[in-house]
Amino acid sequence: MSDTLEAPSFHPPHPRPRTEPLGTLAFLRAVRENPLNTWMEAHFEEPIITGDGALGRMTVVSDPAAIRHILVDNAANYRKDDLQLRILAPGRGRGLVTAEGEEWRLQRRTIAPLFTPRHVAGFFPAMVEAAERLTRRWQRRPAGRVVDASLEMTRVTLDVLERTIFTQGVPKDPDALGRAITRYFNSLGRVDPLDIFGFPDWIPRIGRLRARPSIRFFEETVNELIDARRRLLARGEQAPRDLLTLLLEAADPETGKGLSDIDVRTNIVTFIGAGHETTANALSWSLYLLSQDERARAHVEREVDEVLGEGTLEPHHLEKLVYTRAVIDEAIRLYPPAPYMSRAAIDDDRIGDLEIPAGSMVAIVPYLLHRHRRLWDEPDAFRPERFLPENRGRIDRFAYLPFGAGPRVCIGASFSLQEAVIVLATIARSVRLDLVEGHAVAPVQRITLRPQGGLPMRLTQRAPKGALATA
Repeated sequence: MSDTLEAPSFHPPHPRPRTEPLGTLAFLRAVRENPLNTWMEAHFEEPIITGDGALGRMTVVSDPAAIRHILVDNAANYRKDDLQLRILAPGRGRGLVTAEGEEWRLQRRTIAPLFTPRHVAGFFPAMVEAAERLTRRWQRRPAGRVVDASLEMTRVTLDVLERTIFTQGVPKDPDALGRAITRYFNSLGRVDPLDIFGFPDWIPRIGRLRARPSIRFFEETVNELIDARRRLLARGEQAPRDLLTLLLEAADPETGKGLSDIDVRTNIVTFIGAGHETTANALSWSLYLLSQDERARAHVEREVDEVLGEGTLEPHHLEKLVYTRAVIDEAIRLYPPAPYMSRAAIDDDRIGDLEIPAGSMVAIVPYLLHRHRRLWDEPDAFRPERFLPENRGRIDRFAYLPFGAGPRVCIGASFSLQEAVIVLATIARSVRLDLVEGHAVAPVQRITLRPQGGLPMRLTQRAPKGALATA
């Protein structure tokens, strides 16, 4: 393929960096509405910035070597900070995302077997079935029909979860579950000033009050899942070796202690809520970016047609869909699903000449890191060619963190990327999606990074090689 890094580029929308710092009240308001609006020009230019503000002493780190030190070399000295836990824990409890120490290690050991490369490869047929189900449904709609691509990507990723992680299905309407997930992230994802200043949990937060119906819906769904699986296991019947069974049978190899009911529930909520969110957002942003860059879209369509021909998508095709994968990698560079990470130093630390006092916060912000002017050429441009095999070696491992790094790297990264390539390739071979005229797209941070107001897109049928058979 002939495209090079010198090809013309599309510059997708993002908040303009600030040239002047915000006052305290304006900062608190901006953090609540959209934290992306708080970053200064210097954050995109300087490798490390330290200062005091509403969040206390904060060190924002965008230097790859320093990030490696924090996340890998001295990871034991850095824990999830209290602000992150106050935001995440009300809806998830102490699951894999928020647990620490031995509690986290037990949960990680328990869940890890489900995400080995061999196990993830075994999910391939189910992912293809979910993607084909989506495109068949779209193909039955009249030309020019408008769909919300963001909601549709939530639907297809939930379908994948039902076919792989919860193989006996989720006992709720998928659309209702998708809407609950959206409300959950929109409500809990808003940073409340009471959390910033460390007010006790018994003081009501607006976001938590709004999220209560979604949290209750999750708990009812998960309790039904757990109860049904426990009844199956109690009868001595063979249960699928999915996430739910692994969690219920988990035991610490040293103590024999299993996970509590609340541990099981919070991990299931994590995977229903956040487990699909990474892929849904990656696909949403990929579809948007392709709709705005005709050259890149034609490249994906040509690659998919040439690789798949008239056959079905098979596992060996994945390694040949290099440009399709590069589009996804570039989409999650520009719009990382988890745009912000922070840690609290347990003991004093030193990184080069920089001192990190015990108790201070360190922020590693993929949204900043992925657009940093010292690390990337044309950082705000959509250029999938960066991630083609011949160019990928130029990217520092710790300059690109869509799934984090170190011991707490996202356990489902390979699952998510395999799913995203399958779904995007399946869509590209059968339909085109174009943004509805006049709709303004903007990223908004709500724990994850979503397109604000959804993505209304118009469907057009394609007739490529190997068009899908009718349902």
